[in-house]
Amino acid sequence: MMKPTGKNPDCAYVLITPARNEEAFIEKTIASVVSQTVLPARWVIVSDGSTDRTDDIVGRYTPRHLWMKLIRRAETTERSFASKVFCFNTGYNELKDTPYNIIGNLDADLSFEKDYFEYLLDQFDREPELGVAGTPFIEEAAGHYDYRFANIEHVSGGCQMFRRECFESIGGYLPIKGGGIDWVAVTTARMKGWKTRTFTDRVAFHHRKMGTGKGGVLSAKFRLGREDYYLGSHPLWAFLRAFYQMRNRPYVLGGLFILLGYAVSAARRIERPVPAELVAFYRGEQMRRLRGTLAKASGS
Repeated sequence: MMKPTGKNPDCAYVLITPARNEEAFIEKTIASVVSQTVLPARWVIVSDGSTDRTDDIVGRYTPRHLWMKLIRRAETTERSFASKVFCFNTGYNELKDTPYNIIGNLDADLSFEKDYFEYLLDQFDREPELGVAGTPFIEEAAGHYDYRFANIEHVSGGCQMFRRECFESIGGYLPIKGGGIDWVAVTTARMKGWKTRTFTDRVAFHHRKMGTGKGGVLSAKFRLGREDYYLGSHPLWAFLRAFYQMRNRPYVLGGLFILLGYAVSAARRIERPVPAELVAFYRGEQMRRLRGTLAKASGS
């Protein structure tokens, strides 16, 4: 029998899933959530103008699981990363009268073990200053996760779990059209004094191959470099990150396109959508990590 709450009865959680045309994967996500050892108090799935079978698939489950709700948003002509924030906020407003302590932003193309959320709730219970938590996500073909340039203090946007006070203190998600929404939320939380952490004892499986959503792998790498620039990544860090990515598929080209995206954005002086204090904070973190890595390499 599923438990309605975790070891700490005050640690109730809710989930919001923005979804657009997710018929290929959303049933895997639903199957994972409904089989959890600790069920959410509410799960709001917001269909963002889906034109495939997404709504029908979700609609088969909501009558059997009354804590699930499907909200349909009208299709709009403007599509950007900010659309996901508007979609999330629709679900967030639906939860204003629901008591909870933890709120999660869950993508519609993930699956995970049955104790996934119980495990994350336990981390919040153990650490009162923990503001954001999650796990690595891995593609089924990859089978591993590399933290060399993916700090475990960052929490992937695939599934971000926030302590309610933390989420409210950062003002929620910033609707940035070019992306980086999840990064801004987590980094802002750290800047405000919260701890953020990716816990590696669990993983989520990502069923959509990265880079296939819009324009292919190389386009995704270029966008990643562009994102590095306009979110304020230090030039030295961006170069080393791109160089390191050359060892991953697509070999050499992937790293080159990241570097190209950063360089083109810098040449065009693309306006940064984040506050200067956040850029300074982030660059300080990057340089401290880089100095720490160099110190370890030199044995000092």
